[in-house]
Amino acid sequence: MKSLWFFDDVNLFKVLCPHKYNEFKSEHSPCSYNKQDYIYFEADAANKLYLIERGKVKIGYYTEAGDEIVKAILTKGELFGEKAILGDEKRDEFAQSVDNDTSICEIGATTMQDLMKKNQAFSFKVHKFIGYKFKKLERRLQLLLFKDTKTRLVEFLLELCADFGKNCEKTGDQVIRHPYTQKDIAVLIGTSRPTINILLNELKEENYLDFNRKEIRILKKSA
Repeated sequence: MKSLWFFDDVNLFKVLCPHKYNEFKSEHSPCSYNKQDYIYFEADAANKLYLIERGKVKIGYYTEAGDEIVKAILTKGELFGEKAILGDEKRDEFAQSVDNDTSICEIGATTMQDLMKKNQAFSFKVHKFIGYKFKKLERRLQLLLFKDTKTRLVEFLLELCADFGKNCEKTGDQVIRHPYTQKDIAVLIGTSRPTINILLNELKEENYLDFNRKEIRILKKSA
């Protein structure tokens, strides 16, 4: 039962019927990865999906020139490798552990398809979650192509606010406690870590936000 707990973070677990746990429990064993370990490579067979129990995972690909392009950095409770149930036979991206203590639950594509066939509400949730991921990726690619670095950072912070932000009742500020480092943010918006630090300090001087290692706070008057 523990292995399917990860769906709770993406609102999938609640629609699973309890009697299904034992039926699929043997196929849901968590795997551990160290930093820079690959979960899968480009061109690997797309026969599994993955749920993150702990740690972070980088999704990306390499250009013909050998440059690394990072599409996403995923954290606890997030699903990846979902193209295995969308008809793809081979991977067109890699997945790599970012942390030294990453734990991932592997789910066979046929198992997931079986679950989805037996539970329409569950199937709807899975497709909704995948659609949401694709929309976020498309929006991020549009930002990379058409916006300057500072605008990309502000838009990314607003995205973080939607995903991780909480309203501070005392001040009205939006407090964002998120799992990303400045290096992660730099990779995701296509810039360098020193540039991120400079831009965060600029936004701080403009009274748009305040920040420390643990949180980013978007100030009320700027929200």
